[in-house]
Amino acid sequence: MSLSRRIRVLAVAVLAAVTGFPATAAATGTTLTWGPCAGVPEPTQGLQCTSMSVPLDYARPTGQQITLAFSRLPAADPAKRRGVLLLNPGSQGDSQLSLPLQLIALGLPQSVRDTYDLVAFDPRGAGNSTRVTCDLPVTFMIPPAYAVTNADVDKQAGVARQNAQGCAAAPSAPLLPHITVRNVARDLDGIRAALGERKVSFLGYSFGAFLGATYATMYPWRTDRFVLDSSTGPNGLDYTWSRRFAPGLEKHFPDFAAWAASQNATYGLGDTPEAVKAKYFELAAKLDQTPIETVDGATFRWINEALTQSDATFPLLAQVYQQAADGTITRPPLPPGFDFSGLLSIVCNMDGWPTDVEVYRRAVDHDRAAYPLLGAAAANVWACAFWPARKTEPQVRIGDYGPSNILMVQNLRDNGTDYPGGVEMRRALGDRARLVSVDQGGHRAYLFGTNACANATVARYLADGVRPAADTACPA
Repeated sequence: MSLSRRIRVLAVAVLAAVTGFPATAAATGTTLTWGPCAGVPEPTQGLQCTSMSVPLDYARPTGQQITLAFSRLPAADPAKRRGVLLLNPGSQGDSQLSLPLQLIALGLPQSVRDTYDLVAFDPRGAGNSTRVTCDLPVTFMIPPAYAVTNADVDKQAGVARQNAQGCAAAPSAPLLPHITVRNVARDLDGIRAALGERKVSFLGYSFGAFLGATYATMYPWRTDRFVLDSSTGPNGLDYTWSRRFAPGLEKHFPDFAAWAASQNATYGLGDTPEAVKAKYFELAAKLDQTPIETVDGATFRWINEALTQSDATFPLLAQVYQQAADGTITRPPLPPGFDFSGLLSIVCNMDGWPTDVEVYRRAVDHDRAAYPLLGAAAANVWACAFWPARKTEPQVRIGDYGPSNILMVQNLRDNGTDYPGGVEMRRALGDRARLVSVDQGGHRAYLFGTNACANATVARYLADGVRPAADTACPA
């Protein structure tokens, strides 16, 4: 695989207590027709795909319907089958129906494979489900562009306003008010009902962890074994979450700097961590002044953030630094059909996004100084400041009512969902949850990291129901 493609794939892989409505009535009694998964490799492993209709607006269950696409990999040992394990990888811009195969490739244990049908789905608004589109430019970034000056904040505000206007002008605009986490959780319960399951288990990463917490709050007695990996705070993907990209990177970047310094003979980025960090600032400032084709300083910082979300991509990042230094760096292209519009819609329908650009200016000023690696990007303006959709109902408030059956796992140096957010989510879930704090860096712990303790703890809970009796830690 070429360097640019590997960077593209890895960077992309990188973002009321009750429902108030009946559980997905349209799904009850639904007959599902399973077939091959279009475009998914290795079909001989048995992955099946299907779709079903659910209400766009659950307040009007017989009104307009949308399509949900999902996949299933049947349990490897029917005699040991416990039920269904719903999967969500986090923010996505394309279909994730092959996720069961991806997790197996990452080392999902046979004990988990034997225990569950693995079920992945594309949330409403994204992938092979009914999609929204905002005609986002190829330069769209999460988090937004780095603001060197206040003028750059105003520039980004103009870009963000255009993003929001693109959502409002698109044919899918009528869908926007209904692309919410609450409705995605209702959709999940519809999948549960359509599969004929009384309860479901769940493994969700990042946004998927917040979705799992939302489902567990809305439908506490329909939850079996729930794993929330790399949680946001209990308010979800809000402005606080965005700003936390910056302190998260400050914690994890030293891991890369130490690694790169140990590899100085190969990459020439500096023989000490301090020299590697200085090289980062040198290259970013150089590209701020003299961009190389499609790569400016903001894009370089974005690539740096994306490729520090896993220690496994440190060699790729070191090559990016070399390319920035010798003038050969290029912006990684997006895969065909890739679109962050669905994710943007879910994020901007959450609470906690300021609408006054001056709030962003002040935050950028503060975070640029406090977190120089990324602060002036993570605090910059999102389209959410100008979001055209009116909220139709309140966001779910994560709570602690229900069975104690949630296992949380959180890396200490996570630059996608900073560790304090996980602690806050743990507090909101109360005695329902146990938190495993993992001494490793990067975003997503289970299977995406190499910590044997974390991987074994999650697998043991999913397969055997054995969960730590109290919050615990996994050493490096």
